[in-house]
Amino acid sequence: MQVHTLDKAQLISDIQLGGNLNHAVCQGRRSDFALMLALLSGDVTETTPHDPTHPEKLTEAHLRNAFNLPEPMRLIAEEKDYELCGSQAHAFHKGGLASARLNYCVTPSALHFPASGTHNLGEDIYHNLSGHQRRQLDSENDKTTALDPVNLYNQLVTAKRYNELLAYA
Repeated sequence: MQVHTLDKAQLISDIQLGGNLNHAVCQGRRSDFALMLALLSGDVTETTPHDPTHPEKLTEAHLRNAFNLPEPMRLIAEEKDYELCGSQAHAFHKGGLASARLNYCVTPSALHFPASGTHNLGEDIYHNLSGHQRRQLDSENDKTTALDPVNLYNQLVTAKRYNELLAYA
């Protein structure tokens, strides 16, 4: 009966023995020390630290939620930011600076409004380009839109028919 309870002891580390292991060493009780060491689990997976090797990486959204932080401000304007700025301007004209500031705090707009139609170049850089370079940028964009995979079959059939007509003419 006593062997059965010793077998089920499930001692994994020496921390679970508390001060008993220390006292057995200090008092010279070799039999108690040997028994306690024998009761410890020999399984390596039980004695190694149970911390995961790759801890869970916290995302920015998770940290913002944990610390109750608002969403970050958008840096580059989207289509809705132009409407927000219009409503903020309307609030300024109707209620003054305090009203515009309150409107901005409730619904913040983007920090930067890039010029449209500049092919992702800065406005000053785009305006310093020559007319030929601007036309070249426009033609490059037309080439990419002309390569439409949805209408590719129709374009190939049309080109084949034109070649057949030219061959018979």
